[in-house]
Amino acid sequence: MKLDPFYLIVDRASWLPRLLPQGVKLVQLRAKDMDEAELRREIATAREVCARFGAQLIVNDYWKLAIELGCDFVHLGQEDLAEADVPAMRRAGLKLGISTHDEAELEAALLAGPDYIAFGPIYPTILKKMRWAPQGLERVRQWKTRIGDLPLVGIGGLTIERAAGVRQAGADSLAVVTDILLNDNPEARAREWVLATR
Repeated sequence: MKLDPFYLIVDRASWLPRLLPQGVKLVQLRAKDMDEAELRREIATAREVCARFGAQLIVNDYWKLAIELGCDFVHLGQEDLAEADVPAMRRAGLKLGISTHDEAELEAALLAGPDYIAFGPIYPTILKKMRWAPQGLERVRQWKTRIGDLPLVGIGGLTIERAAGVRQAGADSLAVVTDILLNDNPEARAREWVLATR
């Protein structure tokens, strides 16, 4: 499987009509702090907008809703992976991405037979409190050597200035959150990312 080299992560579907027209083709909806009805609406909206713009939607965490709403890709963290029914996801045709931060997590992820592995944080990140120090580019190289042809998604503190180095170290796709969502002009920044990674 080949992933687009630019992997946008948003917390609300309302970002998508603004950012997908900039050329974004791969996006994860990481919606938190919503009740199930809100989540269902959010995922359905994201699915519709992604279909309109020809973008791949990846649903973070909520694999049961992803199946119910006809989505085709989910991303799981390690805690969610431990509780998920991977065979049920596979029967439903879902592709699967998994977060990893250390060797034990990589082993657990590989046992699930994922479609990609995410690794980070590569650089310091303000997105969420991490119990892992920044991993650095040498660890990206190690991870890519370990997983071979499986796509590797780099995440954590990524900026356009750091993008080329992370790609050269072995990341196939670069996941970006705050560098776009906190930018004064998110649309222009998304366009810059698309151009920088093509």
